[in-house]
Parts: sequence; structure tokens; C-alpha cells
Amino acid sequence: MSEVTLDNGKHPLDEYLRVDRLPHIWCPGCGAGLVVNCFLRGLLKTGLDLDKVAVVSGIGCTGRAAGYIKLDSFHTTHGRAIPFATGLKLANPELKVIVISGDGDLLAIGGNHFIHAARRNIDITVLCVNNFTYGMTGGQMGPTTPLTARSTTSRMGNVEASFNIPHLAEASGAVYVARWTTAQVIQMERAITEATLKKGFSLVELISPCPTYYGRMNSQTTGLKQMQYYRDSSVTKHGTTTKYAGIDFNAQIVVGKFVDIYRPYLPNLEGVYSGE
Repeated sequence: MSEVTLDNGKHPLDEYLRVDRLPHIWCPGCGAGLVVNCFLRGLLKTGLDLDKVAVVSGIGCTGRAAGYIKLDSFHTTHGRAIPFATGLKLANPELKVIVISGDGDLLAIGGNHFIHAARRNIDITVLCVNNFTYGMTGGQMGPTTPLTARSTTSRMGNVEASFNIPHLAEASGAVYVARWTTAQVIQMERAITEATLKKGFSLVELISPCPTYYGRMNSQTTGLKQMQYYRDSSVTKHGTTTKYAGIDFNAQIVVGKFVDIYRPYLPNLEGVYSGE
């Protein structure tokens, strides 16, 4: 999956991890470790100067990712990862700014920031790790919990429609939108590379297991069972209309690259006033 090789028994990505902070806090079966692995491998394939890469996260299980990655990184307040990333990019346009955070942080308390960063087409990359729940605070129902799915606060099943994240991103103005699950690591890594190199607001939604809460509440009691569900239920449909990419409970998961376009982006204003 990558050019890095094992050396003297060390993990091939040790050079890029804050190993002094390991072991990590994630539960057995959580997909966050896979996301970090694929992120680092995808980032290395971009050829970017790592001294000019900054990683930003918010609060939540996935928010700990920034603390384990040996790059300039910021662990911000709840829901505010995207505003922090925007400030970094505007203050230093040479930086490649990447947000890694969870669905609750980015789409619930941070939902308004997500929409307007995409509308403005801020040149940042957002990796949204979606486990359908608030994993760090007790497994409550969130805005991405599928209809009828159970949680600690919807024990009879969720009665509220959930966000279709790719559709929300495209409708708001994102220029790159993709979705993969942690059962498709090669595609996930490739999408992260493409999104990182894209100019403008790029989003990769990464469907990830939370066996401790979401899985346990919905008859997927281990990370392995959730990964098997992802493998059995994922259908690749590149270029599909994002309107039809919503995720229903225990149903098909549409994955693929949905949007890859160009439009003028901030902080680069070339073409904005000329009508290009």
C-alpha cells in the first residue's frame, strides 16, 4: 500500500508519529487508527513538504488524531476545527491545512462552520470520520445517526433523518467530495492523497466502526462485525448524484468519488473578480 518498509522491528510510520504518546486512547475495534495510518501514507504520496503541513482537529475520539501525528498540529475547541484551520490558511497561505475530526464535531456543533467554509471554498482538506454516534461522551444519537438506528439516547430507534454528508458538502460548494469506509484502505488512502492536493475545500467522509457504542447498540458488537458489514454493504458508484448517497440503517453504503471540479478558492482570488 506504500513504499515505506519495516526497519529493525519498528513500525514504518514511527517517524511520523508521536510515539511517546502511545498507546492511544481508542477502543479495540475503533477505526481511528486505520484512518491515521491511511492519512499518513496518503500524505507521504503527495510529495508535500511536511514542514508546511498543519493538522487540525476538534473534540471527540477522532480529535485525538492530531495529538498522535508528528506534524504541526492543533487540538482545538469543540466544533471549531474548521475556523482554526481557516485562520491558519489565511494567515499563511503556503501551509497545507488538513482537518481530521469526527462527525459530531464537524457536523453538529461545527455544522455552520462546515457549510460556510465550503461556500467560501477555503483551500483546506477535511477528513470527516463518521461513526454515526458521539463515541467519546456516551454513545448519544447525533446528526449522522441513521434513521431507526439505536443509541443510548434513542433506545427505540432514531426518528430523525440524518445528514447526507456528501450532499451537504456539494450543495455548500465543496470542489472535491468522496466517501469510503475503513474496509477499503487502498481507496481511502488514494482519496486522501487526491483531496490533499486539491485546491479548494475538499472533503473525504470516512465511515468508521464504533463497536463500543454504536455497534453494541445495533447488533454489531465487534469492530470485525462492523467491518464485515462495510464490506458486504458498500457499493462503489463514482460520480453518482450525491442526493442519492444517504446512508440508511443496515442498508447499502454508496462509496466512491462523487465530486471533482474547479472553482476559484480562498485565499487565492485569481479569477474571482474577472468572472472566470
